[in-house]
Amino acid sequence: MAAAASPDDQVVTAAIAVIGNEILSGSVQDENIAYIARGLNEIGIQLREVRVVPDIHQEIADAVNVLRRRWDYVFTTGGIGPTHDDITAEAMGVAFDRKVDYHPEAYARLAAFYEQRGQEFTEGRKRMTLAPEGAELVNNDAMIAPGLKIENVFVLAGVPRIAHAMFEAAKPYLKRGSIVQSRGITTHLMEGDMAERLSAIQDKYPASDIGSYPFYNTPRGNGVKLIVRATDKVLIEEIGDEIRTMIGSLSGEVIEDDRSW
Repeated sequence: MAAAASPDDQVVTAAIAVIGNEILSGSVQDENIAYIARGLNEIGIQLREVRVVPDIHQEIADAVNVLRRRWDYVFTTGGIGPTHDDITAEAMGVAFDRKVDYHPEAYARLAAFYEQRGQEFTEGRKRMTLAPEGAELVNNDAMIAPGLKIENVFVLAGVPRIAHAMFEAAKPYLKRGSIVQSRGITTHLMEGDMAERLSAIQDKYPASDIGSYPFYNTPRGNGVKLIVRATDKVLIEEIGDEIRTMIGSLSGEVIEDDRSW
């Protein structure tokens, strides 16, 4: 069940479009979603959606257009390197209906960089400076080539080290919202033992999100971790205490109770 915001909450939302045939084929495992999700949560931005799209201009553009109209921010990862399949900048041109050309500042920077290293500024390397008209550069500490900001869309690299650096560089552009906190309560009871009672608690507290995460064959045996998420710590404590009471009434035992603050 999705969390509902209280009137005092400032809800800021985001989505990620992961771009790349290598992700869809399973040949590469994504390492950016969790990093971006954690980083957004730390500044009060709720990640609401993730899409994985292939290296096809129109499919990238269509996904970005849906996401940027639905959520406050969109982060794309992948497809801004020097090879033929690095088409994200051009796809952003399709999405925003803007001309795509070499960004003069990025082009000059990379040209100087490769000249200093005695390397040819090849057509492939020039591709890393492509940007839709009006795009802002998102400079970073990991790569001379920048990320891009087009309205509420941030275009990041796919290589995790570089994507993470670009994401950190994008943070100053982002408005902050109410930070979601959590309390996790673990028990050896099983989900089926608690399902109806837990559903009633969730219905009673619509401004929260209660997640149920079973575990099996671990050093602790079998059981469930129930995680309460909300922006109001007092509300979290109230719900957590009610869950503890529920567990006790079902002859269960709380084996762990931890908070994110």
